[in-house]
Amino acid sequence: MAFASFDNRGSSAPVSDINMVPLIDVMLVLLVIFIVTAPLLTHAVKLDLPKVSSQANQLKPDKVEFAIDGAGQRFWNGEPVARDEAARRFAAEGKKQPQPEVHLRADQSVAYRAVAETLADASKAGLSKIGFVSEPERP
Repeated sequence: MAFASFDNRGSSAPVSDINMVPLIDVMLVLLVIFIVTAPLLTHAVKLDLPKVSSQANQLKPDKVEFAIDGAGQRFWNGEPVARDEAARRFAAEGKKQPQPEVHLRADQSVAYRAVAETLADASKAGLSKIGFVSEPERP
């Protein structure tokens, strides 16, 4: 460590030492603070809570298999229905809680109009879980 002197020859060189004492003091103060507060953070109240066994009531929504064949005929779970009857059934299913899922199967040769009408009827009834069912391509 360099101390000041009355000699002017060494005064032009900069001091390259870092005073570590204040840094060590701060670290020791922080260490003491952590040692004192650590036991306070781990203090917990011991409770003997009652033990019960119950299962959550999980209602699985029904599913509606709705199909449209190549001729435009509609099927509700395999039963042929007209569009107005399907719309009434969609309205009845839309009022249920939980709402059922609608699995829509449409023949690839059916006009898109029949599919769009079915989607519109289901949407008007308040059904939001509608899925399109398809078959994977075979190599």
